[in-house]
Amino acid sequence: MVLQVLRRGGVGVDKRTGEFGYGVGEGVLGVVGELVGVGEASSGVDVQFGVGVNSVRRWAQTLPRGAAVIDLGCGSGFPLTEVLVAEELNVFGVDGAPSFVEAFRRNLPNTPVVCEAVQDSRFFDRTFDGVLAWGLLFLLSREDQRRLIQRFADILVPGGRLLFTSPAQPVVWSDVMTELESRSLGAEEYRRLLSEAGFSIADECEDEGQNHYFDAIKTNRSGSPLVNKEASV
Repeated sequence: MVLQVLRRGGVGVDKRTGEFGYGVGEGVLGVVGELVGVGEASSGVDVQFGVGVNSVRRWAQTLPRGAAVIDLGCGSGFPLTEVLVAEELNVFGVDGAPSFVEAFRRNLPNTPVVCEAVQDSRFFDRTFDGVLAWGLLFLLSREDQRRLIQRFADILVPGGRLLFTSPAQPVVWSDVMTELESRSLGAEEYRRLLSEAGFSIADECEDEGQNHYFDAIKTNRSGSPLVNKEASV
């Protein structure tokens, strides 16, 4: 089965090293980054537009200014990491492809980033108020997805927010750009895994690119979500 799913990164090839990385760039521009300056700001990406920009901005606005947010599979940093920075959040990036991490550092020199596969990342050895994993989770194996959702809970403070995208239906398909297998566990399974990890679903929706969003809040010990503002994606 071949399914077209918009994503900014995920599994792709670092054109210089030939290595596969998780979260290698922003959308199709990132996967074929060598054709557009490896996703740099000079490629003409306008952070006011683009699939996912409005949804991520609305999510970012649920967090207080200065909140610590980690962007997993950050790619070159445009457009989505830039949205987080523009909302005055304290942003950290993780990406598995060296060439895109280099581009990120050129594009957002004041934003810390590390070159690590998300499955093995140390996540800067700290906790966060928010985790963004846009277009990433479904590129991992079933078991890696389950482990990563638990790790999201481990690095989020109580009341912290998680936003990720994956098709609502359980489906396996071949990525049209990389020919690698992608897998959505489906909304029902994601809800179950989130609940087991201590999350409460705040919202689910789809954007103009038909990306399905899961917006979840890590509950406190009493099981009640701690919310900074009233907002949804």
